Amino acid sequence: MKYNNRPQAILLLKDGTIFYGKSIGISGTTFGEIAFNTGTTGYQEIFTDPSYYGQIMVTTNAHIGNYGVNENEVESNSVKISGLVCKNFSFNYSRPDASESLFDYLQKQNLVVISDVDTRALVSYIRDNGAMNGVICTDGTPIEELKAKLDAMPDMKGLELASKVSTKEPYFYGDEKATYKISALDLGIKTNILRNLAKRDCYIKVFPYDATFEDLRSFNPDGFFLSNGPGDPDPLHSAQEVARQILNENHPLFGICLGHQVIALANGISTYKMFNGHRGINHPVKNLITGKGEITSQNHGFAVVREELDQHPDFELTHVHLNDGTVAGMRMKSKNCFSVQYHPEASPGPHDSSYLFDQFIENIKASKN
Repeated sequence: MKYNNRPQAILLLKDGTIFYGKSIGISGTTFGEIAFNTGTTGYQEIFTDPSYYGQIMVTTNAHIGNYGVNENEVESNSVKISGLVCKNFSFNYSRPDASESLFDYLQKQNLVVISDVDTRALVSYIRDNGAMNGVICTDGTPIEELKAKLDAMPDMKGLELASKVSTKEPYFYGDEKATYKISALDLGIKTNILRNLAKRDCYIKVFPYDATFEDLRSFNPDGFFLSNGPGDPDPLHSAQEVARQILNENHPLFGICLGHQVIALANGISTYKMFNGHRGINHPVKNLITGKGEITSQNHGFAVVREELDQHPDFELTHVHLNDGTVAGMRMKSKNCFSVQYHPEASPGPHDSSYLFDQFIENIKASKN
């Protein structure tokens, strides 16, 4: 096979630790915050998820590429991760409905990849030492030069990235004759969120991250949606103001992930950068309203401060992450607003929480009565 004699490559972490591997054949260097995902399927959805912008993805599943890619299974119009670290990269694929190999797909987008890495050791190291910046190098750039560039790279905390992935112009999704109209603020929205809303008889107008409340209201929507996205929610002052104005008029509002954090910040509840974050498709969450457990798909490196949420007189904790007790969902007592810190639209992944889209529609119906 022509890929047998692949050049050596390295992954250099901010603290100077080096992991060795091989290039899959795409030469270059790439920088980003190291993040790992524990999902055993869904690499294509992960790679195209805008929430991963600015991050080097470490996949814990041993084989990546074995089922190729399908052009209909993307979460955005391009790969959003900065680079890929994996154990075994499969150049061949066996899925009948795959459009092409993962290698061909990544080569078109010039994504730098290092394989043959001891990802088990790498993930253990990150778990112990926390998320940090790193660089993949497959072109032989001297380590001292890489270290200098890595030292100059900003940390994820305080970094506004929604502007890097948001639409530049408003666009529509769904059937214009649908029963409900939704204005969605695109902070890095996933395509499957739009699919789930459209499936529930919604016609969606998607607005850029810096759109005003007047912009969103001009569509005369029945409900408002704040999307997922990358980076720190704290610098998103415009989005926070949009959330405040939506709530002031008590319109139905639903937020996912970054949108969930923006709603908290809009109400004076702080967020913080997590030591590692949650990224995978098997995260256990308890719905405190129903008492039921949910297996959820998650992808976030920031979270809402639970102590401040508990003390806020107008907020109620609705979902809690069972591994560490972090906030997984909340709702307002006096407003038509709720949000979650995970992905009910996950595909592939668990469908336990898809009811949240139905809940949003029910809230819209109630607001019309």
